[in-house]
Amino acid sequence: MVKVSLLVMVALTVLIAMGLRWREQRMPAVAQQKRLGLMARGKKGLDRWVTAAALATVVTLGIAGGLHWLRVWLD
Repeated sequence: MVKVSLLVMVALTVLIAMGLRWREQRMPAVAQQKRLGLMARGKKGLDRWVTAAALATVVTLGIAGGLHWLRVWLD
């Protein structure tokens, strides 16, 4: 179960990060900004991945907890 949770978390992190990047590119204020430097781009990318990992953790905990309590209630 731990391996499955880790795989789900990694997959969700990647999908959420892709969604956040897509959302950032669609925002008009972000699209019109001038080109960022290397450090600013790195910080923005790291921020995106940390946010994605945090959201993936919450979703994974919700799914795993929900499955656990479903099993408890059915037994």
